[in-house]
Amino acid sequence: MRKAVIDLGTNTFHLFIVELEEGLLKTLYKEKIAVKIGKNGISKGLIAKDAMKRAVHTLEVFKTVLNQFHVDDVTGVATSAIRNAANGQELLDKIYDSTQIEIQIIDGDKEAELIFEGVRAADAVGSDTQLVMDIGGGSVEFIIGNESDIYWKQSFEIGAQRLLDKFHKHDPMPPGSVTAMFEWLDEELADLKEAVKTHQPKGLIGCSGTFDTLTEIYFKESKQDRPVHPKVFELPMKAYRDIHRELLTKDKPARLAIPGMVSMRVDMIVVASCLISYVSDLIPTEYITACTYALKEGVLYSIEHKPIAEKQ
Repeated sequence: MRKAVIDLGTNTFHLFIVELEEGLLKTLYKEKIAVKIGKNGISKGLIAKDAMKRAVHTLEVFKTVLNQFHVDDVTGVATSAIRNAANGQELLDKIYDSTQIEIQIIDGDKEAELIFEGVRAADAVGSDTQLVMDIGGGSVEFIIGNESDIYWKQSFEIGAQRLLDKFHKHDPMPPGSVTAMFEWLDEELADLKEAVKTHQPKGLIGCSGTFDTLTEIYFKESKQDRPVHPKVFELPMKAYRDIHRELLTKDKPARLAIPGMVSMRVDMIVVASCLISYVSDLIPTEYITACTYALKEGVLYSIEHKPIAEKQ
């Protein structure tokens, strides 16, 4: 039985095709494309015309791949940039007219819930309460819970593209801009700080692109081999702090030269890392758990309503 999940994020579009047999999951195809639909529009509540063209073209490419794999069971979700854009539904209509792929807009609470389902599917959460953090281009989701319960969840419209537009106007990012961002986060994340105080999570789990890139830089700089089939990594806090300082002091060409840097992340990773720095100060932990499962795996997990294990 083959299924596909399409995740239309603010920065990246994902296509995930799997085969399911007796609860085992085999990945047949996985692709991410930096469509950047939030560029030149997200701060105005619109999707720019050139971004619409990129989005439709990418879904046409995805449709070709789906046909090649003979997949008809497709679940598509759209998140922050599209749900907050005045012309978001117009984009989804264009996509359907061109590809007959239906995309559902999900709200922030549902997105947070599905992200946590993905993290649980990776066995990244145990009996201890954890704070899960997913940094998207448009929104950031925070969830506090353990392997059996979600205690609190909230989506904040403070994603990396929004932070980039608001605070990273000079490169490298000046110390004054970092201070201004932290002061702004103090107000924007008041609910998160209260939730952390109430539920006292023991650790921080990060998922999606920024954390993938940070762990890749860590493995490259420490000359370690990355596991072939990874789902969960431990990124030492000291190593993260060292990488963070490196990101703050380098301009774009110098950041691109960092071993492990991904070109699609090079612009947003500075403000995203500042956000991680802010949040990690709220939780006493010696490492960040980086999880490669997130929204798309959570969508699949919720469809199946049962644990999934990767078939090697």
